[in-house]
Formats: sequence, structure tokens, C-alpha cells
Amino acid sequence: MALRQLSEAEFQTEVLGGEGLVLVDFYASWCPPCRALAPLLERFAEQHKEKLTIVKIDSDVEEGLAEQLSVRTIPTVIAFRDGQEIARAVNPQSRARLEELAGVS
Repeated sequence: MALRQLSEAEFQTEVLGGEGLVLVDFYASWCPPCRALAPLLERFAEQHKEKLTIVKIDSDVEEGLAEQLSVRTIPTVIAFRDGQEIARAVNPQSRARLEELAGVS
């Protein structure tokens, strides 16, 4: 399952205007830690697809959105519940950290 890429407009509608738990992965294609995190996020999304959604934002393409959300380091994963930020992690490298961020196990 490939994680879906969102534009800023889609982010406004689907994350800020949405319901439920959404993890947003801010990344860049040139970033080695981002590429290392991608398979972990893919597996995590598949295992928790009933509880949450995970989407990706290319911080190079959506610079304004990254700036608006104060994303200064990538990868950064931000958890939103019902459109409100509830947690964030910079460079989350483990499944346990993703579980903690999402509040799932």
C-alpha cells in the first residue's frame, strides 16, 4: 500500500477539516532518513488502517505548508485528531515511537 501524497489544498480539507486520527509525514525525496522511515510508515499504515490514516507531504514542494506548521527538520511526523495537532516527532526511527505518537499499540 503506497501512502498517499497530499497537496496543501488536500491537507486543508482532509487533515484540518477531517475527522479521526491522521499522521502526516513531512519528507523530502533527497533525505536518507526520510527514505529509511518510508517502509516503516507503510507497514504501520497497513497494520493500523482501521484506526488511522497516514499521508505524506513533500516539504520541498509544499514549502509554505511546512513553514506554516513550523516543520524545520525532516522527517517530521505530526499526529492530528479531528483536525487538531496532538503530537509530533522529529525523525521517529522506531515502531514504538510511531505507536506512542498515534496512541495505538
